Amino acid sequence: MRIISGEHGGRRINPPAKMPYTRPTTDVAKEGLFNIIQNNLEIEGMKTLDLFGGTGSISYELASRGATDLTIVEKDTAMFEFIRKTSTDLKLENFKVIKMEVFKFMENCAEQFDFIFAGPPYALNTIDELPKKVVEKQLLKPNGWFVLEHTPRNNYEGYPLFVTSRNYGTTIFSIFVNKQTT
Repeated sequence: MRIISGEHGGRRINPPAKMPYTRPTTDVAKEGLFNIIQNNLEIEGMKTLDLFGGTGSISYELASRGATDLTIVEKDTAMFEFIRKTSTDLKLENFKVIKMEVFKFMENCAEQFDFIFAGPPYALNTIDELPKKVVEKQLLKPNGWFVLEHTPRNNYEGYPLFVTSRNYGTTIFSIFVNKQTT
C-alpha cells in the first residue's frame, strides 16, 4: 500500500499481515477516486471524516494532499492501533483516531465535514443506511462530499444528495454532494 501524491507521495505503508475485517481500497481505485476529488474539490484545508478507517489509507492520502483536520473512526483494536502508530510515524497533525462503532459515532456526532469517506466491509448488512444517516445527521457542510465505497450489487441512484458513481471493477464509489449553499 502506498501514498500516491502530495507531501508523503510514494511512501509505502505496510499494514498488518492479518486483517480479517479489513479490505483496503486498491491503489487503482484509490488513484481514480483521488483524480475525481482533486478535479472537483480543494483538498488543502479540508475537514474530513473517514468511516470504517481500516488501514487509514484514504486519510493518509488526504493528509498528504493538505487536508488539515482529519478524523478516522475504526472499531477494530488492531487496525485502530495501526492507524495511530502510522499517523505518528508520518508526523500527521490534527489527526484524530476514534475507536468506536461507526453508526454509534454518527448518531452522536455534532460536527460537519467538507469530505466524508466510508469504505465499509462489503458484507455490512446496514450499508444502505450510511447515506441516509449522513443526511439525517447533517454531517456534510454546504457543498461537502460523501463518498461511499461498495460493490456493484448496491445502487444509490435516487438517494438524497446522490450525484454520480464511478466503477472500478468490483469497487464502486457513489458520490453524494450537499448542494445547499451558505
